[in-house]
Amino acid sequence: MIDSTKRTALRAAAAASLLATVALVGCGKKAETTAAAPATAPAPTASAAAPKPEPLKIAFAYVGPVGDGGWTFAHDVGRKAVEAEFGDRVKTSFVENVPEAADAERVIRQMVSEGNKLVFGTTFGYMDPMMKVAADHKDVKFEHGTGFKTAENMRTYDSRTYEGAYLAGIIAGASTKSNTLGVVGSIPIPEVIRNINSFTLGAQSMNPKIKTKVVWIGKWFDPPKEGEAAQSLINQGADVLFQNTVSSAVLQTAEKNKKLAFGWDSDMSSYAKDAHLGSAVINWGPYYKQAVKQALDGTWKTQQAWWGVKEGAIDMVSISDKVSPEAKAAVEKAKAGMKDGSFHPWRGPVVDQAGKTVVEKDAAPDDKFMLGINFYVKGVEGKVPSGGK
Repeated sequence: MIDSTKRTALRAAAAASLLATVALVGCGKKAETTAAAPATAPAPTASAAAPKPEPLKIAFAYVGPVGDGGWTFAHDVGRKAVEAEFGDRVKTSFVENVPEAADAERVIRQMVSEGNKLVFGTTFGYMDPMMKVAADHKDVKFEHGTGFKTAENMRTYDSRTYEGAYLAGIIAGASTKSNTLGVVGSIPIPEVIRNINSFTLGAQSMNPKIKTKVVWIGKWFDPPKEGEAAQSLINQGADVLFQNTVSSAVLQTAEKNKKLAFGWDSDMSSYAKDAHLGSAVINWGPYYKQAVKQALDGTWKTQQAWWGVKEGAIDMVSISDKVSPEAKAAVEKAKAGMKDGSFHPWRGPVVDQAGKTVVEKDAAPDDKFMLGINFYVKGVEGKVPSGGK
């Protein structure tokens, strides 16, 4: 019994050992097969998108409020045109009511400290402050409106406002009944004196009897003073008013007195519909877009730009139905000539107050002459203030 039992146990142990060996062999074959199988390639991962470049930060320094309806309003329209053109490639900002004084330098330095790499200063009085800041920040580009000083990283731009003044003069000369025109002047610099003269020349092209009276207020934006000056001119017999200031006060004063006047820098027809004869406007958008494009693509370099009707920067708009067909036709003819270069508002002969010929017959003055005008032409009454020298 004992041997039989042992034999049975041994057979059972052998069978169990055989089964275990078979199982181990089977497992080994399965592992070998799995190990020999080719590895699956990892799924491709999407390459990370390149980060967007930081937008070009651009700052504008304004001499007046954006809501002045004139000069500063026109510049801000140009700023918005830049935003619409370049979208998230740019980031613009502005500071309004920056005085033409030492504080302008502080404001411009603050703009630079905030990371702006292109700075526009939109009035003549910022010229020296901008030159100082430009000298200290060669990595920043500066654009000075209406000035004449440049540096490697600072250039100037201006509009030929005298072309718009001449067009307004054509309408004024055909519209006056008293033959006396009035101009409210801001600051007696060549730019403003040039516009007063151009307005007078345009008026004389339609009516040689024209006389122009001028009242200076010593500021660009001061609606109460502008209104007072306009009233003074009306009291002196002027029935058509023009201005080289930046609010709508002159136009509104004309309307209160049932006289006629013009919008300046922007379309002011909505401010005084009965008095409004037309608006000599500036479109800064084309220049601002070109300057920003050059800053973005690396082609920006110092220059002196002076744009007018030819470049789409100057126009006479919203001409009133009160204006005669003859005057409208004369305006369109002059505009066409300015655009193709065949007409210059100062084509001679042009005579100054003293009777001296300053532009010979059939001659067209160059820009150097135009930029240095500091005298009145024949027909403008009074003397140029000493500040115009």
